Amino acid sequence: MSIPAGDATKGAKLFKTRCAQCHTVEAGGANKVGPNLHGLWNRQSGQVAGFSYTDANKNKGVVWEEQTLFDYLENPKKYIPGTKMAFAGFKKPGDRADVIAYLKEATQ
Repeated sequence: MSIPAGDATKGAKLFKTRCAQCHTVEAGGANKVGPNLHGLWNRQSGQVAGFSYTDANKNKGVVWEEQTLFDYLENPKKYIPGTKMAFAGFKKPGDRADVIAYLKEATQ
């Protein structure tokens, strides 16, 4: 599936309500229940220093880019069986695209 154009402003709102309780995005941000996402782009899964990943995340070997993140955010447990990420996913393609647009701005 091609990725629709995302709206970073809408993505920021979605991130705040659905993701920020577990993730931070700023440089030097803390790991929480989930890892800090700063520097996410083109990083391999399971690589944030100081975060305790499952073997599933470390061994998946996915490189985070638009398409992989779009696929992952639909259903994290299906994309990486064994992940401890409890989030059920964003089922709407537009919501995933909006969050990705926000992350492109916020994590670089």
